[in-house]
Amino acid sequence: MTLPGAREWIFALKTFAAGLLAVYVSMWAGLERPYWALATVYISSGALAGATRSKAVYRFLGTLVGAAAAVALVPNLVNSPELLSLAVGLWVAACLYLSMLDRSARAYAPMLAGYTVALIGFPAVDEPAAIFDVALARAQEIGVGVLCASVISMAVLPLSAAPVVAARVEDWIGRARRWALDALRGVPTPLDARAERLRLAGDALALDAFAATLRYEPSGGRGLARALSLLRQHMLMFLPIAASISARAGELERMGELGRGGPAMVEMSDWLASQTTDPAQAEALRQKLAALELDLGALSPETGWRDLMRAGLVERLREFIDLREDSRLLLRHIAGRAPGEAPPLAFSYTAKAHAVRHRDYGMAALSAFSALVAILIACALWIALAWPAGSAAPMFAAVGSCLFATQDDPAPGIRNFALASFFGVLGAGVTVFGLLPYATSFEMVAMALAPGLILVGLLMASPQTAAFGAGAGVTGASSLAIQNAYGADFVSFVHSNAALLAGAWIAAFTTRLMRSVGAGYAVRRLRRINRASLVAAAQGRGGESGLELAALMLDRLGLMASRLAILPKEDAERTTELLEEVRVGVNVVELRRVRRQLPVGAREAVNAALAGVARFFRADASAPPPEDLLEAIDDALDAAAGTGSSAAGRAALLGLAGLRFALFPRAQAWRLKEGSPA
Repeated sequence: MTLPGAREWIFALKTFAAGLLAVYVSMWAGLERPYWALATVYISSGALAGATRSKAVYRFLGTLVGAAAAVALVPNLVNSPELLSLAVGLWVAACLYLSMLDRSARAYAPMLAGYTVALIGFPAVDEPAAIFDVALARAQEIGVGVLCASVISMAVLPLSAAPVVAARVEDWIGRARRWALDALRGVPTPLDARAERLRLAGDALALDAFAATLRYEPSGGRGLARALSLLRQHMLMFLPIAASISARAGELERMGELGRGGPAMVEMSDWLASQTTDPAQAEALRQKLAALELDLGALSPETGWRDLMRAGLVERLREFIDLREDSRLLLRHIAGRAPGEAPPLAFSYTAKAHAVRHRDYGMAALSAFSALVAILIACALWIALAWPAGSAAPMFAAVGSCLFATQDDPAPGIRNFALASFFGVLGAGVTVFGLLPYATSFEMVAMALAPGLILVGLLMASPQTAAFGAGAGVTGASSLAIQNAYGADFVSFVHSNAALLAGAWIAAFTTRLMRSVGAGYAVRRLRRINRASLVAAAQGRGGESGLELAALMLDRLGLMASRLAILPKEDAERTTELLEEVRVGVNVVELRRVRRQLPVGAREAVNAALAGVARFFRADASAPPPEDLLEAIDDALDAAAGTGSSAAGRAALLGLAGLRFALFPRAQAWRLKEGSPA
């Protein structure tokens, strides 16, 4: 374990200063619970200024909604404990469900709106008439806390996310460039390289976490956030395009027909290896690729498959150039924190799909139901034991169930949070009963709080200990119960914190029984959903464009990446299949788009091929594509062979060829049947 460096100390001292400021302002304003403001500082603070500000904004909004809901529920149901418990549990579950459907930073607001009702409502059941005052005080204290955290974070040595994003993207581009160079040079892809492709997808998805951070920085705004979203989608789109280039080049090389595309690929390889950023060189490559365009209006049995492979390769190479140049433009825009919107892009289609995200309604519903059950069990324990301090149990059951719901198996996270909370409570006990009784001024209070809170800040600043530090800090700050006058009671302190920890363990136990799944299950589930999307596309259902479907499937691929990374190494073999399925999706939707413009015979043949695709993806994912599907695709190619001079016919031929090659990469080359239209 390394000792904290300057960055960790700066963060810890800034957070401590913001916490003291929040306590001081709360006391000065005569607010009754300054410890709420202190805990809010430690919940909201992050190393990056924009992250602190965004979390503060969403926390305040969520608190306002939750406080209003508590005022509406508690007075009306306080005489029916069972109904009140059910109503609060249902509210928390509904808010958690909405939160899990939004994978952006905005999800924090509905989650807060959910468990804020538990934090305000359950302790207020003994004095329901005071619920409005409690809710108002909560909103005020949270407002003070988020304001102090934001001001200190922005005013004292603020850290911008832009350099962090730029460094990560530069590293990503370097790793992607190595893959692209191997593809262009025909280097075989080992198993480790396939696993690297997964990491590229996962790392591209991880950029989502910085979108709100850039939006809430003083020099950021929506322009930088949108530029990051576009860059993320460009990075994901790179994966199937690079895989397609590698596959087509390998096929042409196998046939000994790399031919006219060879020099262009050599020049592209040199261009990538040089790492040049001169747009003139990229434009010169585009012109050379334009000269390689093939007329697909007269395919022959001898050269038809070769020509389709060449034409598809040229298109993918052109798209690769556009993506690479756009990514550099967007990276410069973000790193320079340029005001305004992102620059115009060559690969403009990404703009239509940059906001596409996967939503898992099933897991969201299961997580919500698990939270509801945990809250009801904690409430039953509280009511059955007539525990005076038992309200903390359902409160913390709600908090624990919500905070870790996005994990495949939230139970370990909840247990670790409970352990961190235990140490936070111990530290708070030492401070409350050993130091604060001797504090006769605010300065002495600050000295009493400094050791524990600065230690917590140091833990929060390190990625390895951040979760533990946050758990100890938030629970410890709440357990301090700092008010304008000292009035700590040891028995009450023990009972309330014992109930708090009991609620956390109830949440962990309930989640383990009802909600926990393994990484393998999550991967299989996401793949089933992807295949269902392909079935819908092949059957003509769904309104996605090819790019939108690809964006959705790539988003799921990124979600699978982190899971596959912790599975046995052999499972990296799935990477090839997953990327092939993305390529299939793009070609299926493209065929669906143009089929109505084809002659009747060609249209019917394409429909038959798409029906075969739907049947295959409805079947067992482990089964290979059937031979009758290959025959259906070949029949469609035969029927469409004479339509290549039109835009729709060319798109249909390239789509069918891409579909055939993605599903049957080792099949014999397609050969136009004698007597077919050409």
